[in-house]
This record gives sequence, C-alpha cells and structure tokens, in this order.
Amino acid sequence: MEAETAIAPPVPVDEPARHPFLVQLGERVRALRSRRGMTRKALALAADVSERHLANLEYGTGNASILVLLQVAGALHGSLAELVGDVSTSSPEWLLIRELLEGRSDADLRRARVALGALFDGSGSSAQSRAARIALIGLRGAGKSTLGRRLADDLGYAFIELSREIEQFAGCSIGEIHALYGVNAYRRYERRALEEAIQIYPEVVIATPGGLVSDAANFNLLLSHCTTIWLQASPADHMARVAAQGDLRPMAASREAMDDLKQILAGRSAFYSKADLCFDTSAQSLDGSFLALRDQVRDLLQKK
Repeated sequence: MEAETAIAPPVPVDEPARHPFLVQLGERVRALRSRRGMTRKALALAADVSERHLANLEYGTGNASILVLLQVAGALHGSLAELVGDVSTSSPEWLLIRELLEGRSDADLRRARVALGALFDGSGSSAQSRAARIALIGLRGAGKSTLGRRLADDLGYAFIELSREIEQFAGCSIGEIHALYGVNAYRRYERRALEEAIQIYPEVVIATPGGLVSDAANFNLLLSHCTTIWLQASPADHMARVAAQGDLRPMAASREAMDDLKQILAGRSAFYSKADLCFDTSAQSLDGSFLALRDQVRDLLQKK
C-alpha cells in the first residue's frame, strides 16, 4: 500500500462554515476512494488533479461551483442527479423505480435486490444451488485461502482461488493486468472467472479477491449464486499474515500502511457485511478457527 501524503488545507482562525453538501460530497469521495483501495496520491494521479485540490475536495471546500448546479436543481424542483445525467433518471421507469425505493430501510432494499435478482437471473440463483457454492470474502490476510482449502477438503468440494483463475484468463499477473490494461479490464477478467466457476462447479469453495465487492455487478453475481462468508480479522492480523506469506510490500511501501488498511476496511465493511455469515478469524488459533467455521458452515447449509 502506498503512503498517503498528509496534505491538509489551511484552516484559518476565521474559517467560514463549510456547506453541508460539500462536506457530504467530500465524505463520499473519501469513502469511495477507500473502498477502491486507493490512496489520495494514487487517485490524484489517476484523475490528473493536484493532490491538494483533491484534499480540499475531501475536506469539503474544493468545488463550490457544484453548489450552483444544486441551486438550479432546487429551483427546478428536481434532483442534482437529473442535471448530471444519473442512470436512475434516464427514463420514466427508472424514475418510478427510484421513487419506490427512496426512503426504504436497508432490510427493505435487500429484499428488493433479492427479488429483482430472482426475477432477472437464471435458475442458478435458487437457494439450493447457492448453498453448495461457498464464497469467502474479505481483505487479504483474513484466511480465505488457508481456511478455504481446509473447508473444501472437509466438505468434499472443489476449491478455487479466483485470483489465480483471473491470471490464467489474462495470461499475466494481477499487477500486470492493472498496469497494462487498467482496472476495467481487470473487472472483465474477474467477472469471466467468476461466471466460469459458477457454471462449472455446483459444489465449490471460492476464495475471492478482497476488492471484488468494489464492483457492484460482480458482487451482485456472487451474492446471487453463492453462500457468502465474510472472514474478518483485526488490522494487525491482516498485516502480519500478508507479511508472513512473504509479501512485505504493505509494510515496506508506507509507514502509514496500517492507516491505509484501516481506511480500506472501513470503506468496504458495509459491503462485506452483506454476507450470509460473518466469521472472526482473529478470535482463536488456525485449527480452532477452522473447526468453528466448519461447524457454522454446516449449520448454515442445513438451513438452506
């Protein structure tokens, strides 16, 4: 993980109150950046803006011109999304669907998502077929590969490490995919590998890349076809386990690596928590974690 340069905009003593909309906009930018696993410096380079401008944007002072659009939208008794062309405003049906969902609780939205998935998806999304495909999600170092292999052996299922499948499709490493072709190409390889795993294996344990939840389409596919388990761990355990595997890049690249990891975890936790089961791998030894996870998975499969 790359160091995030601490650039904070100057705060004069008589600083005027920041507009709530700009504050919320900055929070959304920061949350989305964390979910993508990007430092501020990396995002500034990718967006071709200065790091200080991005820092101001995240702080809530960086783009006051958007307030003009907000005022125009208000005068038109519409939303900012309608002015900027958000997909949910692109047709009357989208607008009607959005109105039906607006203000609903998270539980209601989940039921709507599941119902839509059942409506538009194939037979592979049935509860019975989902139960026999177990997908482990979470950050690197959570134990997805180690526990996944043992769980697959215990259940008599196939085991797939999705990152390796992605590399086989691309013919190069994950890092080279990103460097040569970019994140959009990586997501296409990720979806192709996931679709093939779902199609070929009716009974399988899949260890997924930590960032899969950052792509809504791929995560929806996973949720529709698999029983998902979020393997959690403390940030210190995540870092130590990755280093123990021989990958010292997270520690060597940044003195702020732990802060970066915590921000990524915070950005993705709301998505990881959509899993059918959450399991803490920091609570006990490897053997103890496996036995407890095995028992919980068996109980979960019996209920399906």
